Amino acid sequence: MDRTTPPPPRELLEIAIEVARDAAATAHRMRAEGVSVAATKSTVTDVVTAADRAVERQVLDALRRVRPTDAVLGEEYGAGDTGPVGAGGVRWIVDPIDGTVNYLYGLPYCAVSLAAEVDGEVVAGVVRNVATGEEWTATAGGGAWRDGERLRCSTETDLGQALVATGFGYDPKRRAHQARVVAELIPHVRDIRRLGAAALDLCLAAEGRLDAYYEKGLAAWDQAAGALVATEAGLRVAGLDNRPAGPDLVIAAPPALFTPLHDRLADLDASGGP
Repeated sequence: MDRTTPPPPRELLEIAIEVARDAAATAHRMRAEGVSVAATKSTVTDVVTAADRAVERQVLDALRRVRPTDAVLGEEYGAGDTGPVGAGGVRWIVDPIDGTVNYLYGLPYCAVSLAAEVDGEVVAGVVRNVATGEEWTATAGGGAWRDGERLRCSTETDLGQALVATGFGYDPKRRAHQARVVAELIPHVRDIRRLGAAALDLCLAAEGRLDAYYEKGLAAWDQAAGALVATEAGLRVAGLDNRPAGPDLVIAAPPALFTPLHDRLADLDASGGP
Protein backbone atom coordinates (compact mmCIF):
# COMPACT_ATOMS: atom_id res chain seq x y z
CA MET A 1 0.00 0.00 0.00
CA ASP A 2 1.24 3.49 -0.83
CA ARG A 3 1.67 5.13 2.58
CA THR A 4 2.54 8.54 1.11
CA THR A 5 -0.99 9.19 -0.16
CA PRO A 6 -3.76 9.14 2.45
CA PRO A 7 -6.78 6.99 1.69
CA PRO A 8 -10.10 8.64 0.92
CA PRO A 9 -12.22 9.72 3.91
CA ARG A 10 -14.65 6.82 3.46
CA GLU A 11 -11.85 4.30 3.86
CA LEU A 12 -10.56 6.06 6.96
CA LEU A 13 -14.09 6.08 8.35
CA GLU A 14 -14.41 2.33 7.84
CA ILE A 15 -11.25 1.84 9.89
CA ALA A 16 -12.51 4.24 12.55
CA ILE A 17 -15.87 2.48 12.85
CA GLU A 18 -14.33 -0.96 13.30
CA VAL A 19 -11.82 0.28 15.88
CA ALA A 20 -14.40 2.35 17.78
CA ARG A 21 -16.92 -0.48 17.96
CA ASP A 22 -14.36 -2.85 19.43
CA ALA A 23 -13.21 -0.15 21.86
CA ALA A 24 -16.78 0.60 22.97
CA ALA A 25 -17.39 -3.11 23.53
CA THR A 26 -14.34 -3.24 25.79
CA ALA A 27 -15.48 -0.17 27.71
CA HIS A 28 -18.96 -1.65 28.11
CA ARG A 29 -17.55 -4.95 29.38
CA MET A 30 -15.20 -3.26 31.84
CA ARG A 31 -18.06 -1.13 33.17
CA ALA A 32 -20.14 -4.26 33.76
CA GLU A 33 -17.23 -5.84 35.62
CA GLY A 34 -16.90 -2.79 37.87
CA VAL A 35 -14.89 0.38 37.50
CA SER A 36 -12.74 2.41 39.84
CA VAL A 37 -10.68 5.58 39.67
CA ALA A 38 -7.13 4.93 38.52
CA ALA A 39 -5.84 8.50 38.78
CA THR A 40 -6.83 12.16 38.66
CA LYS A 41 -5.67 14.84 36.27
CA SER A 42 -6.28 18.58 36.58
CA THR A 43 -8.18 18.34 39.89
CA VAL A 44 -9.38 15.62 42.25
CA THR A 45 -12.72 15.57 40.41
CA ASP A 46 -11.08 15.12 36.98
CA VAL A 47 -10.78 11.35 37.03
CA VAL A 48 -9.18 8.68 34.88
CA THR A 49 -10.41 5.10 35.11
CA ALA A 50 -8.48 1.95 34.27
CA ALA A 51 -10.92 1.57 31.38
CA ASP A 52 -9.85 4.94 29.89
CA ARG A 53 -6.30 3.71 29.70
CA ALA A 54 -7.12 0.19 28.55
CA VAL A 55 -9.46 1.40 25.81
CA GLU A 56 -7.01 3.96 24.49
CA ARG A 57 -4.22 1.38 24.43
CA GLN A 58 -6.53 -0.95 22.50
CA VAL A 59 -7.25 1.80 19.97
CA LEU A 60 -3.55 2.61 19.58
CA ASP A 61 -2.69 -1.05 19.01
CA ALA A 62 -5.52 -1.53 16.51
CA LEU A 63 -4.53 1.54 14.51
CA ARG A 64 -0.89 0.52 14.54
CA ARG A 65 -1.82 -2.80 12.94
CA VAL A 66 -3.71 -1.26 10.02
CA ARG A 67 -1.99 2.14 9.68
CA PRO A 68 1.46 1.71 11.26
CA THR A 69 2.94 4.98 10.00
CA ASP A 70 0.07 7.22 11.11
CA ALA A 71 0.29 9.47 14.15
CA VAL A 72 -2.20 9.20 17.01
CA LEU A 73 -3.22 11.84 19.55
CA GLY A 74 -5.07 10.48 22.56
CA GLU A 75 -6.39 11.95 25.77
CA GLU A 76 -4.55 9.61 28.11
CA TYR A 77 -1.25 8.99 26.32
CA GLY A 78 -0.95 12.16 24.23
CA ALA A 79 1.04 11.45 21.07
CA GLY A 80 2.26 8.23 22.69
CA ASP A 81 5.03 6.48 20.83
CA THR A 82 3.46 6.84 17.40
CA GLY A 83 5.77 9.61 16.30
CA PRO A 84 5.00 12.67 14.17
CA VAL A 85 2.46 12.80 11.37
CA GLY A 86 3.88 10.74 8.52
CA ALA A 87 4.27 11.55 4.86
CA GLY A 88 0.65 10.64 4.25
CA GLY A 89 -0.45 13.35 6.64
CA VAL A 90 -2.87 11.17 8.66
CA ARG A 91 -3.35 11.67 12.38
CA TRP A 92 -5.96 9.88 14.48
CA ILE A 93 -7.54 11.72 17.41
CA VAL A 94 -9.07 9.54 20.11
CA ASP A 95 -11.03 10.10 23.29
CA PRO A 96 -11.29 6.58 24.74
CA ILE A 97 -14.19 7.44 27.04
CA ASP A 98 -15.70 10.88 26.63
CA GLY A 99 -17.80 11.44 29.74
CA THR A 100 -15.61 9.54 32.19
CA VAL A 101 -17.53 10.73 35.25
CA ASN A 102 -20.79 9.53 33.68
CA TYR A 103 -19.06 6.22 32.97
CA LEU A 104 -17.87 5.99 36.56
CA TYR A 105 -21.39 6.54 37.88
CA GLY A 106 -23.12 4.31 35.34
CA LEU A 107 -24.91 7.16 33.56
CA PRO A 108 -25.65 6.38 29.89
CA TYR A 109 -23.87 9.40 28.39
CA CYS A 110 -20.34 8.30 27.60
CA ALA A 111 -18.75 7.50 24.27
CA VAL A 112 -15.72 6.43 22.31
CA SER A 113 -14.74 9.21 19.90
CA LEU A 114 -12.32 8.60 17.04
CA ALA A 115 -11.47 10.96 14.19
CA ALA A 116 -9.05 10.89 11.27
CA GLU A 117 -7.28 14.11 10.39
CA VAL A 118 -5.47 14.61 7.07
CA ASP A 119 -3.04 17.51 6.76
CA GLY A 120 -4.67 19.21 9.75
CA GLU A 121 -8.29 18.77 8.61
CA VAL A 122 -10.66 16.27 10.22
CA VAL A 123 -12.09 14.22 7.34
CA ALA A 124 -13.74 11.26 9.09
CA GLY A 125 -15.15 10.62 12.53
CA VAL A 126 -17.23 8.24 14.60
CA VAL A 127 -18.79 8.66 18.03
CA ARG A 128 -20.24 5.54 19.66
CA ASN A 129 -22.24 5.63 22.89
CA VAL A 130 -20.74 2.98 25.18
CA ALA A 131 -23.98 2.39 27.07
CA THR A 132 -26.57 2.40 24.27
CA GLY A 133 -24.63 1.46 21.14
CA GLU A 134 -25.87 4.55 19.28
CA GLU A 135 -23.33 5.49 16.64
CA TRP A 136 -22.82 8.72 14.72
CA THR A 137 -20.51 8.98 11.71
CA ALA A 138 -19.41 11.61 9.23
CA THR A 139 -16.97 12.25 6.42
CA ALA A 140 -15.97 15.64 5.11
CA GLY A 141 -18.42 16.48 2.37
CA GLY A 142 -20.23 13.16 2.81
CA GLY A 143 -22.81 14.11 5.41
CA ALA A 144 -23.52 12.99 8.96
CA TRP A 145 -25.36 9.77 9.72
CA ARG A 146 -26.85 7.64 12.50
CA ASP A 147 -28.14 4.13 11.82
CA GLY A 148 -28.36 4.80 8.09
CA GLU A 149 -30.31 8.03 8.54
CA ARG A 150 -28.91 11.30 7.17
CA LEU A 151 -28.80 13.87 9.94
CA ARG A 152 -30.04 17.43 9.75
CA CYS A 153 -29.71 19.94 12.54
CA SER A 154 -32.52 21.87 14.20
CA THR A 155 -34.49 24.37 12.14
CA GLU A 156 -35.17 26.57 15.18
CA THR A 157 -34.66 30.26 14.42
CA ASP A 158 -35.55 31.85 17.77
CA LEU A 159 -32.85 31.72 20.44
CA GLY A 160 -35.56 32.14 23.07
CA GLN A 161 -36.99 28.76 21.99
CA ALA A 162 -33.63 26.96 21.75
CA LEU A 163 -32.60 24.07 23.98
CA VAL A 164 -28.89 24.70 24.53
CA ALA A 165 -26.35 22.29 25.97
CA THR A 166 -23.11 23.18 27.67
CA GLY A 167 -20.44 21.71 29.92
CA PHE A 168 -18.20 22.73 32.79
CA GLY A 169 -14.51 22.40 33.51
CA TYR A 170 -13.03 20.78 36.59
CA ASP A 171 -11.23 23.77 38.07
CA PRO A 172 -13.50 25.34 40.72
CA LYS A 173 -12.72 28.90 39.60
CA ARG A 174 -13.49 28.06 35.98
CA ARG A 175 -16.75 26.40 37.03
CA ALA A 176 -17.74 29.48 38.97
CA HIS A 177 -17.22 31.65 35.90
CA GLN A 178 -19.10 29.20 33.68
CA ALA A 179 -21.97 29.09 36.18
CA ARG A 180 -22.27 32.88 36.01
CA VAL A 181 -22.44 32.66 32.21
CA VAL A 182 -25.21 30.06 32.40
CA ALA A 183 -27.12 32.11 34.96
CA GLU A 184 -27.13 35.07 32.59
CA LEU A 185 -27.84 33.01 29.49
CA ILE A 186 -30.72 30.86 30.72
CA PRO A 187 -33.35 33.65 30.71
CA HIS A 188 -32.70 34.08 26.99
CA VAL A 189 -33.11 30.44 25.86
CA ARG A 190 -35.72 27.71 26.26
CA ASP A 191 -33.55 25.82 28.74
CA ILE A 192 -30.05 24.51 29.41
CA ARG A 193 -28.87 20.89 29.41
CA ARG A 194 -25.62 19.57 30.86
CA LEU A 195 -25.14 15.94 29.84
CA GLY A 196 -21.43 15.63 30.58
CA ALA A 197 -19.98 14.38 27.28
CA ALA A 198 -18.99 16.91 24.63
CA ALA A 199 -18.86 14.44 21.74
CA LEU A 200 -22.42 13.31 22.48
CA ASP A 201 -23.62 16.91 22.90
CA LEU A 202 -22.34 17.69 19.42
CA CYS A 203 -23.96 14.59 17.94
CA LEU A 204 -27.29 15.27 19.63
CA ALA A 205 -27.20 18.79 18.24
CA ALA A 206 -26.42 17.32 14.82
CA GLU A 207 -29.74 15.47 14.80
CA GLY A 208 -31.78 18.22 16.41
CA ARG A 209 -32.29 16.57 19.79
CA LEU A 210 -30.54 19.70 21.05
CA ASP A 211 -30.77 23.02 19.24
CA ALA A 212 -27.27 24.28 20.03
CA TYR A 213 -24.22 23.70 22.19
CA TYR A 214 -21.31 25.69 23.55
CA GLU A 215 -18.43 25.01 25.90
CA LYS A 216 -15.09 26.44 26.98
CA GLY A 217 -12.07 24.26 27.58
CA LEU A 218 -12.46 21.47 25.02
CA ALA A 219 -9.35 19.67 23.81
CA ALA A 220 -8.96 18.28 20.31
CA TRP A 221 -10.08 14.80 21.36
CA ASP A 222 -13.26 16.16 22.95
CA GLN A 223 -14.55 17.69 19.74
CA ALA A 224 -12.76 16.27 16.68
CA ALA A 225 -15.26 13.59 15.65
CA GLY A 226 -18.34 15.27 17.13
CA ALA A 227 -17.62 18.61 15.50
CA LEU A 228 -17.36 16.94 12.09
CA VAL A 229 -20.70 15.21 12.66
CA ALA A 230 -22.23 18.53 13.68
CA THR A 231 -20.77 20.42 10.73
CA GLU A 232 -21.91 17.82 8.22
CA ALA A 233 -25.42 18.01 9.70
CA GLY A 234 -25.58 21.72 8.92
CA LEU A 235 -24.46 23.30 12.18
CA ARG A 236 -21.96 26.11 12.18
CA VAL A 237 -19.10 25.16 14.50
CA ALA A 238 -16.71 27.96 15.45
CA GLY A 239 -15.29 30.04 18.25
CA LEU A 240 -15.80 33.72 18.98
CA ASP A 241 -15.07 36.46 16.46
CA ASN A 242 -14.57 34.11 13.51
CA ARG A 243 -11.88 32.14 15.29
CA PRO A 244 -11.80 28.37 14.88
CA ALA A 245 -13.51 26.27 17.54
CA GLY A 246 -10.96 25.44 20.20
CA PRO A 247 -10.11 25.55 23.90
CA ASP A 248 -11.26 29.17 24.24
CA LEU A 249 -14.78 28.32 23.10
CA VAL A 250 -16.73 25.96 20.89
CA ILE A 251 -20.14 27.07 19.61
CA ALA A 252 -22.24 24.70 17.52
CA ALA A 253 -25.55 26.08 16.30
CA PRO A 254 -27.76 26.20 13.22
CA PRO A 255 -26.97 29.22 11.03
CA ALA A 256 -30.07 31.11 12.19
CA LEU A 257 -29.12 30.67 15.86
CA PHE A 258 -25.36 31.01 15.62
CA THR A 259 -25.09 34.79 15.54
CA PRO A 260 -27.54 35.54 18.38
CA LEU A 261 -25.99 32.82 20.55
CA HIS A 262 -22.47 33.94 19.65
CA ASP A 263 -23.23 37.56 20.47
CA ARG A 264 -24.88 36.69 23.77
CA LEU A 265 -21.90 34.52 24.77
CA ALA A 266 -19.48 37.25 23.74
CA ASP A 267 -21.35 39.76 25.90
CA LEU A 268 -21.18 37.32 28.81
CA ASP A 269 -17.42 36.73 28.38
CA ALA A 270 -18.01 33.00 27.94
CA SER A 271 -14.44 32.50 26.72
CA GLY A 272 -13.00 34.38 29.70
CA GLY A 273 -12.25 33.40 33.23
CA PRO A 274 -9.61 30.87 34.33
